[in-house]
Amino acid sequence: MSPAATVHAFVPASRRPPAPGHGRAPRAGDRLLRSLRYAAPALTAYLAVRLCGLLFLARLAHIKGQGVWTTLATSWDSDWYLGIADHGYADSLGTEVNANNLAFFPLYPMLVKAVAAVTPGSRASVGLLLAVLCSFVAAWGVFAVGDRLHGRRVGTLLTVLWGVLPVAIVQWMGYTESLFTALTAWALYAVLTGHWLWAGALASLAGLTRPTGVAVAAAVTVAAALAARRERPGRRAPVLTAGLIAPLGWLAFVAWVGLRVGRVDGYFAVQRLWKNEWDGGRATLLELRQQLVYATEPQLFPLTVSAVLVISAVLYVLGWTDRQPLPLLVFTGVLLLVVLGSAGVYFPRARFLLPGFPLLLPLALALARARRPATVLVTLASATLLSSWSGAYMLLVWQGPP
Repeated sequence: MSPAATVHAFVPASRRPPAPGHGRAPRAGDRLLRSLRYAAPALTAYLAVRLCGLLFLARLAHIKGQGVWTTLATSWDSDWYLGIADHGYADSLGTEVNANNLAFFPLYPMLVKAVAAVTPGSRASVGLLLAVLCSFVAAWGVFAVGDRLHGRRVGTLLTVLWGVLPVAIVQWMGYTESLFTALTAWALYAVLTGHWLWAGALASLAGLTRPTGVAVAAAVTVAAALAARRERPGRRAPVLTAGLIAPLGWLAFVAWVGLRVGRVDGYFAVQRLWKNEWDGGRATLLELRQQLVYATEPQLFPLTVSAVLVISAVLYVLGWTDRQPLPLLVFTGVLLLVVLGSAGVYFPRARFLLPGFPLLLPLALALARARRPATVLVTLASATLLSSWSGAYMLLVWQGPP
């Protein structure tokens, strides 16, 4: 049986397209609307938990006399992306630390610039709106992956869990995490459903969005290489093409930065100026030891980040024991290697893992198997409150980057 036939065999009969000769196949728009209606409960639940986070943030911002829009649209990395949209990239390496915008990948600021050119409002408003819209596309993709693997209930729970992560407020900021997660989720879904060219194209776009796009490229390329071995020679072309184009976005930007600054390792030289080099995890382990063992007056947000890193590693092991599909394991494995294995600023690392939604599958499965609905409701309600409070604290109390 070919991979495509195997995939088709696992699709419930009620959700398969009509077989040839059994009525006209639905048009693309009809299929899209039907898929959206099917995902509506998950997206509604996602909207509810994120609105809770936004309302909590607005209340604390009012108490502190700060603006919600400014906090979400123009703080920290948002300023860097808006600067790129306004003025473009630096044309040299320089020597100043934490000052070269070539460290930031181009797809999100390019979209902000393009959309702002044909719509009213500031680029900051456009950037924030794009991030929010992408968060729903991402939530839809997260649901699609969970539903594909384990059914609608698990897909919905996976979506809500992604929306109540401790740093989930970033999903509604002028950051790249929502765009990147959307591209990642749908690229993985395309792999799971055998839509190889879509998988390769989405992975390539993910590679233009964040440095961790290399993890998406690795997942698609590995899956394509294995699938090509099983396909008949006449049907290998789309699979092999997907594997080849998946890393092109990431490689193209790295190569362009090298040309821009006049040295082969230009992108990595820029990262060194940001004190962000891969050291195999030494800096992460030292910081974890400091935060969890030696800190005499531990601060809340660094402890939260440390907990997220440790729990993420444990969930990855559980993913292996649950025999998750290889593309998901490759993606989360490379993502963890990049995030945990790099030196640099410690505090944003929980945010860097935000796109790693497959890590939440063991939790979604455990909740789906809970015998008492009250257990699920209490767990999700508690997680929503914790996420709301954590996000507000991170943006309005903590003095460092989210």
